[in-house]
Amino acid sequence: MQSTPSNYSTLFVATCNVLNLARAGRMYYPNHDSYSDREYERKIAWLGERFRSLNADVLAVQEVWDESALRDAIAASGLRYDTVAVPGAEDTPPAIGAQGTPRVGIITRLEVEALQSFEAFAAHIQVDVPQIGVHTRFERPPLLATLRMKHGQTVNVLTAHLKSKRPKFLLDAQGKSLEDRDDPKVAAHAALRSLIMRGAEATALRCIVIDLLQGSQVPLVVMGDFNDAPHSVTTQLVAATSEALYDRAARDVALYNAYEEQGESALKKDVAYSHIYQGTPEVLDQVLVSEEFIRGSRRQLGDVRRVDYFNDHLHEGRDGTRSDHGFVRALLRLRDPEVAPQLAPVVP
Repeated sequence: MQSTPSNYSTLFVATCNVLNLARAGRMYYPNHDSYSDREYERKIAWLGERFRSLNADVLAVQEVWDESALRDAIAASGLRYDTVAVPGAEDTPPAIGAQGTPRVGIITRLEVEALQSFEAFAAHIQVDVPQIGVHTRFERPPLLATLRMKHGQTVNVLTAHLKSKRPKFLLDAQGKSLEDRDDPKVAAHAALRSLIMRGAEATALRCIVIDLLQGSQVPLVVMGDFNDAPHSVTTQLVAATSEALYDRAARDVALYNAYEEQGESALKKDVAYSHIYQGTPEVLDQVLVSEEFIRGSRRQLGDVRRVDYFNDHLHEGRDGTRSDHGFVRALLRLRDPEVAPQLAPVVP
């Protein structure tokens, strides 16, 4: 059994792709059936059970169409959260929920000092997508929450949902395909469009991360559905972990995979995946942390105690009332900002 020194506070964070969370009867995509009342009740009950199991201090959620549906799921969990925010998915009249694409949100029981949603890329990021035009905005705007823990430490939590690998075919005004989807060359070109869009979003997200970390002493946690693996080019565009391995000056603005930074006592199980595509397990849902959580770092304020993957439901078959992503939870530890800098030992 382990105990946490009195001058430290623990923080449970989790990322959850909730798979098209919308109210019953609400048409979210033109080619998708809306939820019936019964299906909606099942989805809310299922999410409530998952949220209760996670019992996280901060939940980063993706694929929310209606904020009120998320509030129903939180109510079903029986847990109390002071803040439930999904900018762009508000559906209290006259608002009508997210349009076009679902949104990301933050749920937390911590004190919220500020919330900021990022829609446009930084001005210098101009990426031309073939036959579509210049990509200048996030399809699903990342959301930054500045939070204060009970012992006074401030922490930034940024959640994002990057463009999927699904081929980006050209569509007409009615949403019908203008291309032959059965032509493998056309499909390859469409997949390239998706890659370019995801790469542009990753670069724009990287610029946000640099702005948050450069010259700052506030720890940063970045969570969400990156639609790519931890060591992929696009994920590393956001994190720049490999660059930090060779350049000490780059560590101040790098991010690190929480799973790989767990304490030595953590049980690293062989079930670390969050999505299954055509029978192959993948880690698409990431929890990345700044240097303040890295052992031995000159900026260390805490550490990563444990990372857990909640993914048993991925083997229960496809069902829209469940999620097609596993949920990832990390137990972090941060020092009281008023105490001495060295990390106190954990007593076995």
